[in-house]
Amino acid sequence: MKHFFALLLPLLLLSGCAGREGDPQTAQIFAMDTIMDFTVYGPSATDAIDSSTQEIQRLERLLSRTLETSEVSRLNESAGKASETTKEVSSLLEKAVRLSAATGGAFDITVAPLASAWGFTEAEYRVPSEEEISQLLPLVGSGRIHITGQQVELADGMAIDLGGIAKGYASDQVERTLQGYGVESAIISLGGNVYARGTKPDGGPWRVAVRDPGDPADYVGMLLLEDAYAVTSGGYQRYFEQDGQTYHHIIDPSTGCPADSDLTSVTVVSSSGTVCDALSTALFVLGEQGAVGLWEGTEWERGFDMVLVTEDGRVLITAGLADRFEPKEGSAYVYETLS
Repeated sequence: MKHFFALLLPLLLLSGCAGREGDPQTAQIFAMDTIMDFTVYGPSATDAIDSSTQEIQRLERLLSRTLETSEVSRLNESAGKASETTKEVSSLLEKAVRLSAATGGAFDITVAPLASAWGFTEAEYRVPSEEEISQLLPLVGSGRIHITGQQVELADGMAIDLGGIAKGYASDQVERTLQGYGVESAIISLGGNVYARGTKPDGGPWRVAVRDPGDPADYVGMLLLEDAYAVTSGGYQRYFEQDGQTYHHIIDPSTGCPADSDLTSVTVVSSSGTVCDALSTALFVLGEQGAVGLWEGTEWERGFDMVLVTEDGRVLITAGLADRFEPKEGSAYVYETLS
């Protein structure tokens, strides 16, 4: 069996010149099981990065399913009975449940037992039997999470995994930290969950490349971002092979298996990192028709745009990105705008 890993880290094309705020402060850390990069301009850049790093580490200690001392692990251990949690965790769980309902269950934090069955949580990859999957499927369903204030109750045997939303939430918290330090120009990549604050020091938009899922060393186009989040999900990011078959990490909650999607990559752009993170997973699970239908027919608390890369070689860009997306010249992909 071969194991493959690919960081969700869109190429960040940054200005090489010192702008009105001078040279940037940069940093790289490893947290939430991924590499995170910071490029921050301004007199408070160093302090802003330090505080952002501390905040991310705090959230990892709170939200990680793999840390035995985390709040999420404690809730999972308490499945079958009500348990008091922090206001922050209960609020995030409520948002996750709402996002699950809004996506028809395509995003669901209760797939944790299935993720473990496939070995993605512990990096011990295996293909579970149909019988094992059928036994675990009844444990999946965010509607079975009961939240009353700060009281949370999971059904017996259930477990939650916030891996599909935690980095997005962390990027929202980093945005608040940067704002608190008066930072006006920065770009942050939390394992590929990108947040572009303001513009580059020269006044131009940040240029973020959307990776080519067929060749992660290449890209399909460039997003031009200002004060926006962009998150990509794709089967190429984490997967394994067994008996000539490839299995990726994005589990379809309705089947218990890696999503059989006609999409190879989904990038969501929004004013909320949390929403971007959850939707990028959900839209991949839904496939092209479901993703387009959700974009066209759902009223969101915050709107979103998307870039879909299909198995048959098309790149679909929603109308809101029409003037903020540059196709790669000479690409073999066919580019279409959804309106």
